[in-house]
Amino acid sequence: MSQNKGDDAEYMADEYEREDVDNEFHGRERGGSESDVDEYDHLNGTTAAQARSGKDIQGIPWDRLSITREKYRQTRIEQYKNYENIPHSGEGSQKDCKVTKKGSSYYEFRRNSRSVKPAILHFQLRNLVWATSNHDVYLMSHFSVIHWSSLNCTRQEVLNVSGHVAPSEKLPGSLLEGFTQTQVSSLSVKEKLLVAGGFQGELICKHLDRPGVSFCSRTTSDDNAITNAVEIYVSSSGAFHFTASNNDCGVRDFDMEKFQLSKHFQFPWPVNHTSVSPDGKLLTIVGDNPEGMLVDSQTGKTVMTLCGHLDFSFASAWHPDNVTLATGNQDKTCQVWDVRNLSKSVAVLKGNMGAIHSIRYSSDGQYMAMAEAADFVHVYDTKNGYEKEQEIDFFGEIAGISFSPDAESESLFIGVWDPTYASLLEYGRCSPVAGNSTC
Repeated sequence: MSQNKGDDAEYMADEYEREDVDNEFHGRERGGSESDVDEYDHLNGTTAAQARSGKDIQGIPWDRLSITREKYRQTRIEQYKNYENIPHSGEGSQKDCKVTKKGSSYYEFRRNSRSVKPAILHFQLRNLVWATSNHDVYLMSHFSVIHWSSLNCTRQEVLNVSGHVAPSEKLPGSLLEGFTQTQVSSLSVKEKLLVAGGFQGELICKHLDRPGVSFCSRTTSDDNAITNAVEIYVSSSGAFHFTASNNDCGVRDFDMEKFQLSKHFQFPWPVNHTSVSPDGKLLTIVGDNPEGMLVDSQTGKTVMTLCGHLDFSFASAWHPDNVTLATGNQDKTCQVWDVRNLSKSVAVLKGNMGAIHSIRYSSDGQYMAMAEAADFVHVYDTKNGYEKEQEIDFFGEIAGISFSPDAESESLFIGVWDPTYASLLEYGRCSPVAGNSTC
């Protein structure tokens, strides 16, 4: 991943300052009079009933802007600058993409909560939203991890890293002096466990049902130490573990009982994301190389190379069937793989304008969601060969996506970062009717 944080900040700023049309889009609300801005909308967002009556789901006052939604969408697609480490990778990947049928409705809009403000600290790292139930979601908001309850529409600060954070438990290997002003680059929340990774290789671990922080560690003293991804998972023994993927080319595995390092694998290039197969036997490794890897989770040895992407990858996910996995790349594609034959991906799914930075499968495997860097989340019906998709269309950089773990009453949360319209979008799974979903 990109190593210069100054360049990252400049890149993000360019996205919002380069065009007059964007200044109109954001400036009207920020600089308008009180009559131009409905403060109630800012605090409460948009409900499903309001959306059905014609209100924009993000509360954007199109009738007061000098541009229509359709024209602004066209302009965004034409002018959005997708970041590429390998020039023209997005153009080269298009020839192999699957043609999918859009227009399906698998998830219906429930609410947009503008009182929740997701944040992104690195433009390539977008796994900062995690749902633990159909109404509980955790996300990064500047220097805080926030818990949002969509049931009660309440938010609570779970962890504040703007000042000094130190562990309250004395565990082997824990840095008792803790950290100050941690810049959180990655996050994972599962069950009652939370792990945050930082720009300087920090790991902060917390039990959500206990006060304070349980464990602090710095994975490496390497100058290029940013923690690109963390993932909590259940090991084959039934114990909770987590993996930390770092820019120093390392992947480290920790148990979550005492937070002790259990494995440390080194790879030839910085690792941007790691995901563990449902049976715990394989790791998907993707990073600063067009080729990904499947490796043995016990030894770290390569089982198979994943060849097909044209740029660096930042996302991966396993289907619950333990056979299918997906990888997301800056070449604007998501590739779906079958571990029984990895000579070629079984599907290449394309984004509209940006890199694929986050991928999630629903808990029952019926759907896969892939998020572009901005504006679009695509939801595919996996049981019908990824032939049909629902395209969720909005405006803003995507901080992360997450399905809740309960399929029957499942929610899909989307974190949106934007100077004006930052919010949390919530969708609910539609009811199945005769083998199809209907809203």
